[in-house]
Amino acid sequence: MDNPQSRPYDLLGVGLGPFNLSLAALADQVSSVSSLFCEARAEFSWHPGMLVDGARMQVPFLADLVSLVDPTNPWSFLNYLREHQRLFPFYFAERFQLARREYDHYCRWAAERLVNCRFDAAVAAVHWSAEDELFRAETRAGEVWARNVVLGVGTRPVHPEPFATLRGNPRVWHAADYLAKRHSLAQARDITVVGSGQSGAEVFLDLLRTRAGDGTRLRWLSRTRALAPMEYSKLGLEHFTPDYTRYFHTLAPAVRDRLVESQWQLHKAASAETLAEIHDHLYERTIGRPLDADPVEIIPGTAVTETLAGPCGGFELRCRHQDSGAEHIVRTEAVVLATGYRAERPAALDPIAELIDWDEQGRYRVDLDHRVATKPRLTGGLYVQNAELHTHGVGTPDLGLGAHRAAVILNAVAGKTVHHLPERAAWTSFAPPAATPVVPRPQEGNRAATATR
Repeated sequence: MDNPQSRPYDLLGVGLGPFNLSLAALADQVSSVSSLFCEARAEFSWHPGMLVDGARMQVPFLADLVSLVDPTNPWSFLNYLREHQRLFPFYFAERFQLARREYDHYCRWAAERLVNCRFDAAVAAVHWSAEDELFRAETRAGEVWARNVVLGVGTRPVHPEPFATLRGNPRVWHAADYLAKRHSLAQARDITVVGSGQSGAEVFLDLLRTRAGDGTRLRWLSRTRALAPMEYSKLGLEHFTPDYTRYFHTLAPAVRDRLVESQWQLHKAASAETLAEIHDHLYERTIGRPLDADPVEIIPGTAVTETLAGPCGGFELRCRHQDSGAEHIVRTEAVVLATGYRAERPAALDPIAELIDWDEQGRYRVDLDHRVATKPRLTGGLYVQNAELHTHGVGTPDLGLGAHRAAVILNAVAGKTVHHLPERAAWTSFAPPAATPVVPRPQEGNRAATATR
């Protein structure tokens, strides 16, 4: 092995979003596991385009990098507050959900101090050396060898096919770039937000606040038939426990795909608080005047089927109403696509793509330890974070399960129990009871004959 390292790392992380940062924070406290996490960007950054003033997290502060696995870990959010002398202000604020900006700053604080995190260190390619039984990664700083690799490259913004003809247009862009490109909307007098999730709600609310009274028509358009709030009942939230993940993993792939699609209100909807703020804002804008005096439209249950450049500038969105099938055209000057994110295979995996056991749809096959199935020739551990929605269910992108998943991976890499994880975390039993023999009932005639005797 031509390896400039004195010895290979036990774990190499590719990408540094919150999930791999969680794994880095937990691994930092385990002396028996050597780790390195590489990120292409120059510094940590979490959804910078959506750090809108007033936007809050949809999970409690305990869904930090480590607390739900190890609350004594020095990289906890409470220790971050202590380091910044803000424990008492946080206590008096009585806010269970953090501001997005605060969560981002907390993650930056950890990322800048963890010695196993390296920024401006893009991983260009990952190879497998069968002779050495090691991964060899090409990075900007040179080669890195490791026994295990965990992919935490995040997800990519989705640009729906009907908008393909407008890709690259300076007035049509994804909500991921909202803060950076909001200034480009200054001259637009008709703005359409597409997508009913949390990002769509936050963008629409921000536009309501910043464009009030200037005559701009604001439109919120979505395929979902109702702007229903995210499921946030206490028992409903048990879908975001390891218990549900284990149950979901046992189901047939076709059943899992149907479930993920039907459970949109668990992981794609907007928070009830944000929807309430939108309603409150609209209500105050109509004081002393009729509802239709305000140039605001909210149009659910409507799909965009095609987009064209308008005859007098702007765009034409050809739409179909989901229930009635009626078609109509929306003319607008700018579009913000709050159309979600999707996991994609990083180009760095191309050298070992043929060694991965892909499923019928070209996705990873992932076991309960979040290890990707590979061909027998690749004996090292390849793990994924937030690329297994199809195998592990709606909790996959949820920050509340981030520390638990990181601990599962760390235990697997270490080959021992580094963190003791709960056997049960939910009151709900998602699987049916264990099978018991069913005794056939006697036929009616037999019972009558018995009674006669």
